[in-house]
Amino acid sequence: MRLSTTTALQTRGIGGPRPADGVGKRTTWLVLAVVVLAAACAASLAIGARELSLTTVWEALTIFDPNDGNHAVVIARIPRTALGVLAGAALGLAGAAMQGVARNPLADPGILGLNAGAALAVVVSIYLFGVSSLSGYIWFAFLGAGAAAAVVYAIASRGRDGATPVKLALAGAALSAGLFSLMNVILVSSQDIFDRFRFWQVGSIGGRDWSVLLPALPFLVVGASIVLASGRVLNGLALGDDLARGLGHNVALSRAITAVGVVLLCGSATALAGPIGFLGLVIPHAVRSITGPDYRWILPFSLVSAPILLITADIIGRVILLPGEVPAGIVTALLGAPVFIWLIRRGKGAGL
Repeated sequence: MRLSTTTALQTRGIGGPRPADGVGKRTTWLVLAVVVLAAACAASLAIGARELSLTTVWEALTIFDPNDGNHAVVIARIPRTALGVLAGAALGLAGAAMQGVARNPLADPGILGLNAGAALAVVVSIYLFGVSSLSGYIWFAFLGAGAAAAVVYAIASRGRDGATPVKLALAGAALSAGLFSLMNVILVSSQDIFDRFRFWQVGSIGGRDWSVLLPALPFLVVGASIVLASGRVLNGLALGDDLARGLGHNVALSRAITAVGVVLLCGSATALAGPIGFLGLVIPHAVRSITGPDYRWILPFSLVSAPILLITADIIGRVILLPGEVPAGIVTALLGAPVFIWLIRRGKGAGL
């Protein structure tokens, strides 16, 4: 028993030495992921309704000419690309952390009702207050996501065992169903509200500017800092509550603090880009084939890898139906669903 426990701890990176070759291999893969992300950002600045060369992109970033129309296009695409990086990183981190907190391999940021809370808050802001701008949506969506998470955690915490993974999942599913029902009641009562809401609901990183992005940046930074610092805690929680307590973790407090980080990340990203699915579900599973079950590696890999998928989906959406666009949220679902099914069938995702 003691041997198996020690082996589990070393597997999670909690105790014992870590092989240097394994660390070096993971570091190499992480650096490669950063390079791929940089390439995706460059492609995002160059590809669209107006195709530009990478040379033009570089010139626009280094020696900007206000009289050059191509340079203006590059500069206009920067907020969209930056949002893709930030929203993708936030959703990837939130998904990985949520799977650790809930100890549920199928968990994503919606398991705490975050998407449902944010969506209902946006509908209420349109219906009651006439909000019509993304800069207005963000505050309501963030408050809705936070309130939903607080309610789910309060419900799941009742009882002798506290907020167990099963109780969190059940409470989140029940709350999501109720909130979406309320949202639909409001939507069917007004065609105008439905028309305005549906463009946000499909999930997109287009049409945003710095006035929308900058107010959410502090929340994203704080949320990412909390979640990235929780790697060792998530390793302990993944071994079970009893063993985590034996390792000195306050299970309830650890889950609550990590959940705060998830709310900040998922609430802000959902407010900015809409409820984009599959990023928080697929990416953590995909990176486990490289990192193994150690959350100290899963989290930074998810941080870098999720924006690659989101930006790639956005680029595909720009060019497949020219002169129109397909929102990134739709393309992400089309790309993510078969990849997730393949990962499950091949058994590539390491256990939690």
